[in-house]
Amino acid sequence: MLRELLDHPQVTEVCELRSRFGVMAYHGGNLERGTDAVAREVAGRAGASYYALLQQRPLRRHLSSTHFDPSHSKEMTRFFDHVDVVITIHGYGRRGYWRHLLLGGRNRALARHVAAHLRDGLPRRYSVLDELEALPEGLRGQHVRNPVNRPPQHGVQIELPPSIRWNMRAWGWSGHEGVPHSRELDRLIDALSAAVSAWSVEV
Repeated sequence: MLRELLDHPQVTEVCELRSRFGVMAYHGGNLERGTDAVAREVAGRAGASYYALLQQRPLRRHLSSTHFDPSHSKEMTRFFDHVDVVITIHGYGRRGYWRHLLLGGRNRALARHVAAHLRDGLPRRYSVLDELEALPEGLRGQHVRNPVNRPPQHGVQIELPPSIRWNMRAWGWSGHEGVPHSRELDRLIDALSAAVSAWSVEV
């Protein structure tokens, strides 16, 4: 399934290798809109490696995370051969979680570290959930084949609600198809960039 998606003319892979810390947005472009803008900016500011899979309009084909097998992609293989730990950026929408950022994945120390930066950097109306039991079961990012858990130190899966990705003033998805970032998305990027930079220094 992944090979078919990669062969589609409206799909682009991006792999930029820098530090051993990786940031991914493999549901990017027209699928989970705004996620690749966040991942790209955070990786660039923090000197982290970056991988994205971008779908162009009108394509919106969703593969579950467990289908993203590096053996099907040379660029993804290069990325995972290089990084030790990763943050994956996703978008989601679920009733009752309109302003909740969910931090899954198997690196719980990194999840707590990132959560602290997000709580300091975001408006208080947003809730940052980093306890697995508080996350909906399907959004915990615990499967061994989930890309967030493939590096040696695993990583953190960040699920972003529509409220932080949507730019109300511009009436569009922040960072998607020329729409400017909302102030809240910029605060998110600031907080994540600081978290990645600080973690890279501490470890």
